[in-house]
Amino acid sequence: MDKTAERILSRIDANADRIISFADDIFRAAEPGYHEVRTAGKVAEIFRELGIQTEEHIAITGVRGTIGEAKGPALALIGELDGIVCPEHPYASPQTYASHACGHNVQLAALIGSAFALSNPEIASQLGARIRLLAVPAEEYRGEAAALSLAGKVKYGKSGKSEFLYQGYFDDIAAFVTHHVHYYPCDADALIGSNSTNGFQSKTVTYIGKAAHAGGAPWDGINALNAAAIGLNALAYARETFREEDHVRVHPVIREAGQAVNVVPDRAVLEMMVRAGTLSAIEDAAAKTDRAFLAGAVATGAEIQIESSMGCFPVLPSAPCKALLDVTSMLPDADIRPVDLRIHNSLSTDVGDLSHLYPIVNFTTGGFTGGLHQKDFAIPDPHKAYILPAKIMALTAYNLVKNAASELSALRDAFRPVLTKEEYFAIMDKR
Repeated sequence: MDKTAERILSRIDANADRIISFADDIFRAAEPGYHEVRTAGKVAEIFRELGIQTEEHIAITGVRGTIGEAKGPALALIGELDGIVCPEHPYASPQTYASHACGHNVQLAALIGSAFALSNPEIASQLGARIRLLAVPAEEYRGEAAALSLAGKVKYGKSGKSEFLYQGYFDDIAAFVTHHVHYYPCDADALIGSNSTNGFQSKTVTYIGKAAHAGGAPWDGINALNAAAIGLNALAYARETFREEDHVRVHPVIREAGQAVNVVPDRAVLEMMVRAGTLSAIEDAAAKTDRAFLAGAVATGAEIQIESSMGCFPVLPSAPCKALLDVTSMLPDADIRPVDLRIHNSLSTDVGDLSHLYPIVNFTTGGFTGGLHQKDFAIPDPHKAYILPAKIMALTAYNLVKNAASELSALRDAFRPVLTKEEYFAIMDKR
């Protein structure tokens, strides 16, 4: 480990109390996607305090800090601003029910810790490429209604990364360093590399029936709730046609299903995510889901509207790059292991979108208890949860951009994108 790497660790240790205090504060005050005003303000405040060139209000609440003046492609470090809706969490907002049961406050700790280290003049002078510190809104999917409420403000209301890409804020990026708390049970301090995950298509199914007096003349009505029930049962029968290797998950909720018990429901609205491990499997499962809900309309005579749009893309798996592997020797006291690429995560993240266009340098960490998106998610070990990820992120960034950014260039040159930016948005815009 060279002197600059030692300085990075020293800077993070010297500011450990600030990093922990920041992350704990964010943990107790989560905000929903595209509404992370307080969270973004806290990030920008620290960036400015450190003398980092700072841009705010990108895609409404996003923040971009830039370290270094080097020309050419940059390296991006990502942290996510939003919380997840989890009303039962002890720190859930009483207004929005947002909480950080997702662990995004941990990501922001890694980003802020990296900022404390890499902005130091002695360290910054050794960076062979610019570092983009990106605090990005709206990773957690909040549904079609929430996305539509942002019409006119952003084009892609379901994903902050899509909006950053659309607005050109990723155009100079050679690779991304991303982080999350562990996706699956694991006793390692950190896992390096990317497991595959599911992507998903979102759907809103609306049945339009005919109201009638439920007691006096139900035969004059068309029951939209019955149509929805038939559709849900048809979907249940379709599940056996989903191949195990495609990791399909379809999970609807009923948003609306009548207003009064003595009136035949004339409107029922369901919203769902259709998840699978590949784009083709998503399309197959989505077509079967459409057929199932169409059956409800045919059986009852109700009208049906199905609105579909792409949510997150699947994460393409990748083994840890040299920059990440080298971190293991720099942090000998931490249990850091490569991911088992045979494991597939059935959850979804918009890092999958990036993985189709850019090299992703990913790691996950522990230090928490409880389940993701659950009320018992807690941080009993702040050093493992907040300080270790900051060290891994900052050291990985340094490994990539030292020596005239030779490793970053090699990573970029070896990567073969699956989609162009234009092809990606053609899929996003498909209805």
